[in-house]
Amino acid sequence: MVSSTSESVTSPKEMRRVAGASAVGTGIELYDFLIFGLAAGLVFPRLFFPESDPLVGTLLSFMTFGAGFLSRPLGGLAFGHFGDRVSRKTMLVIALLATGACTVAMGLLPTYATVGVLAPILLVTLRILQGFFMGGEQSGAFLMVTEHAPGGRKAFWGAFVTAGSPIGSLLGIGAFQITAAATGPAFVEWGWRIPFLASAVLIAIGIYIRLGISESPVFEKIQPDEIRRVPIAGVFATALPFVVGGILVNLGFNLFIFIINSFSVAYGTTQLGMQRTDILLSGLWGSLGMLVAVFVAGWLADRYGLIKIMAIGAIFQMFWAFPYFWLFDTKNLGLLYLAVVVAYIGLSFVFGPMAAFYVTLFKPEYRYSGVALSYNLGAVLGGGLSPSIATALLGSFEGSTGISVYIAIGGALSLIGLLITAKHVNSVSRRSAP
Repeated sequence: MVSSTSESVTSPKEMRRVAGASAVGTGIELYDFLIFGLAAGLVFPRLFFPESDPLVGTLLSFMTFGAGFLSRPLGGLAFGHFGDRVSRKTMLVIALLATGACTVAMGLLPTYATVGVLAPILLVTLRILQGFFMGGEQSGAFLMVTEHAPGGRKAFWGAFVTAGSPIGSLLGIGAFQITAAATGPAFVEWGWRIPFLASAVLIAIGIYIRLGISESPVFEKIQPDEIRRVPIAGVFATALPFVVGGILVNLGFNLFIFIINSFSVAYGTTQLGMQRTDILLSGLWGSLGMLVAVFVAGWLADRYGLIKIMAIGAIFQMFWAFPYFWLFDTKNLGLLYLAVVVAYIGLSFVFGPMAAFYVTLFKPEYRYSGVALSYNLGAVLGGGLSPSIATALLGSFEGSTGISVYIAIGGALSLIGLLITAKHVNSVSRRSAP
């Protein structure tokens, strides 16, 4: 196996530009994805599925949320193919622009009261398209940053990409909070559209920033005879165990994080009778904690090893699965904040070093395809299904215990994925150290 972390020739100034552009671009796309999840828990059941029982309407809304994940692997394969053959940078610009266009279109949709069953059909269609384009974003950003980064610092610089997730959460939750406060009772009627339409401004900023960065130096070093006609074929021929390991790692992480930032909002408001603002603000503070913690985790991973630090996050998930809901179910505001903020910070230890982890798994000539496939399949099986499964478990067990068991299983799956890839990841990391 050729070292998957070639030395960077990027200047410190350009490294900061690339890292900043990736954080901003990924943050914007995560904003687009997250505001859909928030709307799915708060307003979509009433606007697009009004004929259903409240719990069933929430389940249908979360299934629509999950539809965006189902198309992500297909988008990942398409963007990975051309990212390995044509350009990493070009694919990232296209992903950002197209995802944002879908988000803006959602903000213009008619509701069930206006066009009937056509409304949820249009919503699902746009969600599927959004997921397809999103499939090329985070995996491509992983590559751009870590392929520019110097040896021994890849996990830290890669944390700028994962920092895009809490940035997106801060933007999304903040947009919903400000809009809800400004529009009051009209939020459900039309105020919810504002965060979706505001994506147009964010996308313009993101495109401007991304066009100014350089192409990946690792991609530019790939010789013409090394470029594969079908890069994904190389993934299946030489790196299938790493695909499986990569799927499991992201499956477990996504499973819990989307229960926290999507399902918990609906659970707290509809099942526990808590204030929407309190739950959203707990997520806001949790995102701030994660924004700091991912860089700490990245620094620690460069110093002590990717697998060791990420395993701490996976084990944390297994143990925090039950206290999370025990604290949440008290309806006490302070304990709610404790549950959510600790969850975000603990999960940062598996999430922060993810960029460097995935890039070590695959050779440069098929790396985009391999990362996109494994990362996005994990997202589908984890985050795409977890709000719906959690809602179903809530109805079946009449309480949160079943959901906690589900979260703990997710943490165990992440740990298994890390163990599958540990030998290879440790070997590559040693070779790339300065």
